[in-house]
Amino acid sequence: MTGLSRDAFSDTVKHYRKLHDDGETSSDERKGAYSTLVNQYYDLVTDFYEFGWGDSFHFAPRFKHEKFRDSLKRHERFLARKLRLYPGMKAMDLGCGVGGPMRYIASHTGAHVTGVNANGYQISKGRKHNEKAGLSHRCEFVESDFMALPFEENSFDAAYGIEATCHAPDRVALFEGVKRVLKPGAYFAVYEWCLTDNYVASDAEHRRIKKEIEEGDGLPDLAHTSEVDQAFVDAGFEVVETRDLAGDGDPETPWYLSLTGGDMSLSSLPRTPIGRTLTNGTLAIAEKLKLVPEGTKQVSDFLNAAADALVAGGERKIFTPMYFVLAKVPE
Repeated sequence: MTGLSRDAFSDTVKHYRKLHDDGETSSDERKGAYSTLVNQYYDLVTDFYEFGWGDSFHFAPRFKHEKFRDSLKRHERFLARKLRLYPGMKAMDLGCGVGGPMRYIASHTGAHVTGVNANGYQISKGRKHNEKAGLSHRCEFVESDFMALPFEENSFDAAYGIEATCHAPDRVALFEGVKRVLKPGAYFAVYEWCLTDNYVASDAEHRRIKKEIEEGDGLPDLAHTSEVDQAFVDAGFEVVETRDLAGDGDPETPWYLSLTGGDMSLSSLPRTPIGRTLTNGTLAIAEKLKLVPEGTKQVSDFLNAAADALVAGGERKIFTPMYFVLAKVPE
């Protein structure tokens, strides 16, 4: 798992947990440790994600009778359409993971996509996926912190981030960097993890849900939708469209359905409460037998807690993983 040695894996788990322990660090301290926080998180969870999610690590609104993976692809097509992508264009994928959306968007639109990712383990896996898909000529990875993009001005025709820019310690600085490397008139779109107007900071249950989402998903601090809007404005973008897509789709198939067991199938089993419990129990035994590194079950524990918190946040409508913003670089 993860390419880390056993000792390194165990030490990484301990350090990551310390960044979120009550009384140990504040959200400002986590923002200061942003690079370590995010890299440690994805060192620990990437294999878990691929096991349960495939190569596209995001959610999507879902329609009745629509398969989970089909909903992800439709969500990616929506973004590509909003960006007006077509063959020959150069797009940038911020925080691209192992590149599932990058490969699909490149193959669907004919555009060339550069994925920016600071996690070497994910990039090593993603490049193998690119080769296997025969898309290495139109999909590339650049290992870099997206807070310091290593590109010249006016390098790209479009940019997007799918549930990734929520990891940023300073959205204004991030968006300013993106604006610098985009051409005048280019579009930038994101799906953001956000708190909604229904979130009440004085509500202890709301705060618990927020904290467990942050800990289980490598986030320094969840922002409100209005903070994201303002960050685009402060960075110099023209905001074209904003919309919370969490309410789209069919009410009987909410975006978090895959985490509740409501769409039980063999392929969805790892994402369901039953599947996650089975995985957790298996890892506990494997850890005792020293088949997996010490701390593996802890990773499974906080991922399970985060999954339950995501469902709770979705049911209460205090959280969305798909606040959509389309912005444009002024001409």
